[in-house]
Formats: sequence, structure tokens, C-alpha cells
Amino acid sequence: MKRLLHLPSAYLGLPLLLACGLAWLTYDLSGDYLQGLLLLVATSLAIMLLDAWQGIRIPPVARFRARRYTGTRDAFVALVFAGLVVLFCVLDLALFPIALFSGPSSYATMTGGHEHIRHVSDMCWALVPIGLLCARSRWLRNTLVVVGVLFPVLVIDRNRLFASLFSLALVIVLRRDEARRFPWKIVGCLALAGASVFSLLGIFRSGSLDHVTLPFTPFYRAAPQGIKWLLLYGSVGPYNFSAILAKHYFNASFLFNQVIPLRGSVATAGTGIPLDAPNINVGTEFFPFLMALGPWGAVAAVFALYAMLLWSVRRLRPTVPLFSLLIFLRVAYVCVMSPFAPQAYTWTNAGFIGLCLVMQVFAAWLPDRRARERTPGPASDPPMPVQIA
Repeated sequence: MKRLLHLPSAYLGLPLLLACGLAWLTYDLSGDYLQGLLLLVATSLAIMLLDAWQGIRIPPVARFRARRYTGTRDAFVALVFAGLVVLFCVLDLALFPIALFSGPSSYATMTGGHEHIRHVSDMCWALVPIGLLCARSRWLRNTLVVVGVLFPVLVIDRNRLFASLFSLALVIVLRRDEARRFPWKIVGCLALAGASVFSLLGIFRSGSLDHVTLPFTPFYRAAPQGIKWLLLYGSVGPYNFSAILAKHYFNASFLFNQVIPLRGSVATAGTGIPLDAPNINVGTEFFPFLMALGPWGAVAAVFALYAMLLWSVRRLRPTVPLFSLLIFLRVAYVCVMSPFAPQAYTWTNAGFIGLCLVMQVFAAWLPDRRARERTPGPASDPPMPVQIA
């Protein structure tokens, strides 16, 4: 497990394989639907083979643990950014209905400027790593972590909740003491908490799954309601991908809306996409590429995402800069969630990466207090000798 976390393909190839395996267990797939599933499996295996050949690895744990961010220029800029995100989270909750209390129908209501505030408050997941790595005081660190986890629950945003928990778990794992055992208990508790809250919020938002009409297997039908939510959303991305491939449906507008800011809606619900269950409308990261460019376009998108992941890993060397770490956490997360829904090839994701690059440049322009403290005094004023009693 320790070595697996340092393989880039573990964040892309393995989640795709897992989702395809869940789809095999969850749905009674016909022959034409199996083609899409086999395409994703073959692409995942190719990514893993390429990863084994090229040899780029995430830096060892010792390098993450040796880096101290508190008191640095990067930490100062990151904390200012975190304060801005917290402010927008407060504005989001104060100016608009809180979905957890006002009802799930308000989750997707983005009117009156709500969508612009949400563009900033959606970055709440970054509060978790910034709090863990940059905050000197315990109360500030705990506040940022709590806000980063609690805000997605209040607005019923399961995606941001997973992003916060993923960042929390990965930072703990990468900065662990190598002399100690792998923190299975902490990671297991975070995974269990995330899965439980995901199921509860899913039941709260959409109610029972009895009305979903898909060719489920007896294995799925015999599962408890909470497990059904996890199986459904963990597997329906590859299923919808396979369904659209089998139906030879083409529509490039969704890809254009996704990558061009404010061009149009990226929602697939209530559209003309011939989904087998219109109310279960999530797809893989490569779903819009399949509709716009066909199967080879989807395969090219997988490899392009892998190249983006390798770029983020390379930026961690040699000293694990803070903003490079934030970029890696983001790219790793969108890779893990690629079987679920589009998040990597969006203008908001590109905006976050660009913002991190800008903050890194801005931090480099600030005066380095640590460097001044390390600079020795003038030669005419030598340091006082140490007297030994």
C-alpha cells in the first residue's frame, strides 16, 4: 500500500478499473454495452503499463515530512487565500438558502449571483490542506479543517465533501512518520465517514432508489439502501458511457459548455441525451469527449489526464512546494473521481490551477523573513562567543 500511493497510475488507472468492476457487478450488461466497459478497462490497463515503464513517482514520505510550511511566504499567501474562501462560504450560507435545512430542491438553485459566490466557496476543500500545513495555532488549523468538511455537508455538495476528505487523508498519509505503521485506522474512519455521509445525503436529496429503472443484477437488488447508493454512483458513470457508445450518440455542445466559461449549461438532466435512466445522469470524466469526438476522443482524454497528473507529480520535486502540492491534490482527486463525473476538463479546474501558479509567483515576490533571520551580521560586529561555565 505504501508503494502503491507513490504510483501516479494508482490515482487514475485503478479507480477506473474499480468502477468498471462495480458496473459488472451492478448491471446485467448486454453485448453492445460491454464494448464501452472493455474500452475503459483496456485504457486503464494501458495507463498502468505506461506508468510502470516511464518510472515517474511521487516523492518519498521523508521529503513531505521534512518540509515545513508554517511561517513561510507561501503559507502567508495561502492563509490569505483561505480567509477569502471562508468569507465566501459565510456569504453563501448567509445570503442563500442552506440546502440541508431548506430542502434538497435548493441545492441546484443558482440565481441572484449565487453561482458566482459558489465558484469561490467551491474551493472550500483547499481549506483542509492549508489548515493542516500552514496554520501555526491549533484553533486556526481546526477551524479551517472543520469549515472545509462542514460546508459541503450544509450545501449537500457530496463532491466537495469527498475532495475535503481525500485531501485530509492524503496529507496525513504523505506526511506520516515512516517509523510508524500505515495509518489504516485514520484512513478507514475517513473512508467510512465519507461513505456514510454520501449515502445519507443521497437519500435526503433523491429519496428512494426504487424508482430507478436500470438492468440491475440480483447482487445489487439484495444490497441495503445505503450500499445501493454507493454501488449506483460508483458504477453508473461507466454504464452511461457504455450506453452512449452503444447508441452512437453525438453532441459536442456539452464539451464546449464545459471548457468555455459561461458559454452554457453543463447539466445533462432534462436534455436530449438518450440515457437509460434520465434521473441518473452522471457520466465519466470522458463522457463529453465520447459524445463530441467518439471513442478515440475519449481515449485521448484519458491519456491527456494522465499527462496532467504526471505534470503535477513532477512539480513536487525536489522540495514539495506548497502550491505545487495543492495542484497535485486537486489533480489527483479529479483523477480518482474520473469514473464519476467531469471535473478535470473544466474552466473552474483550470482556474484553480492557474490561481495556484499566480499565488506561487506572488509569494516569491514577498520579502523572505526567514532569509533575513539566517543572514549573519556585518564583519565588524562578530557574534558574541559562547561562554562555558
